[in-house]
Amino acid sequence: MTHSVNVAVIDWPASQTALAAAVQAAQAMGVRVNVALVDASGVLAGFMRMPGAPLHSIDIAIDKAYTSASFGLPTARWTEVLQSHSVAVREGLVQRPRFVAFGGGVPIVEDGRCIGAIGVSGGSEQQDEQIARAGLEALGLAQD
Repeated sequence: MTHSVNVAVIDWPASQTALAAAVQAAQAMGVRVNVALVDASGVLAGFMRMPGAPLHSIDIAIDKAYTSASFGLPTARWTEVLQSHSVAVREGLVQRPRFVAFGGGVPIVEDGRCIGAIGVSGGSEQQDEQIARAGLEALGLAQD
């Protein structure tokens, strides 16, 4: 009998590829951002900060990635998802440390398993989301 489970996590070459693609997308848009990539457990696996990106956005990018990996859900979907829950859940969950309920965090899903997530902060929600998805596209893992 085994007392462990195998967990797939993103490897470092894929992490670097996704980070570079996200930063290139931000540069093409003329936006300075922070890009964080976490593994399936929400542990930081890579980070890039563009010079001039907002300092507060460092932690926000990391927390977007953490939130997305922990639930396997893009952070932009939380407004919609929370509507189906009780007031206690809606008000309580958003007050949890490190929980982010606005756009810019996307899970990295491979073969139906969340292997990590990308979080971007520094642009608008739409820009952050688009930049994060550029990282997924570079891995051939674009999602809806």
